[in-house]
Amino acid sequence: MASSVEQAVDDIKGQFGEISPNLVLFFASSRYDPALISRGMHDAFPGAQVIGCSTAGEIASGRVLKDAIVAMAFDERTVSGVACSVVTDVTSPDSLMGAVREIEEKIGAPLRDLDFRKYVGLILIDGLSGAEEHVMDRLGDLTNVVFIGGSAGDDLKFQSTYVYLNGEAYTNAAVLALLKPVGEFGIIKTQSFRPLGITLVPTKVNEERREVIEFNNMPAAVAYARALGVSVEEAPKRFMHNPVGLVTGDDFFVRSPRKIEGESILFYCMVKEGMDLALLESTDIVADTRKAVEEKVRQLGGASALINFHCILRALELEEIGHNEAYGSIFADIPTIGFSTYGEEYIGHINQTSTMLLFK
Repeated sequence: MASSVEQAVDDIKGQFGEISPNLVLFFASSRYDPALISRGMHDAFPGAQVIGCSTAGEIASGRVLKDAIVAMAFDERTVSGVACSVVTDVTSPDSLMGAVREIEEKIGAPLRDLDFRKYVGLILIDGLSGAEEHVMDRLGDLTNVVFIGGSAGDDLKFQSTYVYLNGEAYTNAAVLALLKPVGEFGIIKTQSFRPLGITLVPTKVNEERREVIEFNNMPAAVAYARALGVSVEEAPKRFMHNPVGLVTGDDFFVRSPRKIEGESILFYCMVKEGMDLALLESTDIVADTRKAVEEKVRQLGGASALINFHCILRALELEEIGHNEAYGSIFADIPTIGFSTYGEEYIGHINQTSTMLLFK
């Protein structure tokens, strides 16, 4: 494995050519030893902040990959400033505050005083921690800067996921990066669903377990199955194509069911009691994503780079219907890296979504 890490890092370094980066972002399959890949990438770019995470699949310009490493280098022509820190324990509010203070000391200003039009944040977080909602909520209280990102994966093994910062590999952790882009930037949040006109209200939940015990005062599995007109036994087969979503105006934030346990449904992200959740039906991921990307590129008047945090459930659906190549082609003309996540971060923690950062 050591030689394969060395070869991969050397290849990436060679592709970057003469650039002198101040930030290197990388996403690596879990087949690469976490300590070796983090150390190797850091040592290859000693003048840069080097951040990354383990994945459940990778994206590069025009291609959807597996068992790969993808990386992007930024220099002062694209990002004039970058400050990074690690939340060493995502279950600890003190750890998050410490990471935020470290960034504030580096930039010489409180995060809440920054102009959200001039700064943007990246967050990579342990995808098995179950702590994404708490971290994003607390981070949102500390700054108006938008942090987007993804939950690290481990190629569907669901054993251990890692985030990387400057040569170290961490679990139960998150990496924060505050960027000051030179030019304009835009954020894309896209999902491919439409509401079916059916509302499911969680009337009994266990938030910490991401468990809905009852919908509409009925056992959750029974209510969900009845809404779709299927048996409880058939219901899990519909999870990918029929999640639920919190509707806000014309937008919605997807909550994806994971499994039925007894008569409860466990989700991939937290569901709060009393929220109105629309039952959703999947649409065309490729067409919807292409439209969202093209629209944002038009708004910005061009695109020099794109980072894509792409839900593993979207990736599995694309693979299932044979549309990986078509999806990859959306990014053929834009320098792009991304990875298949165990959840996406944007305002909160969501599922079956792509959150993207686009640089003009």
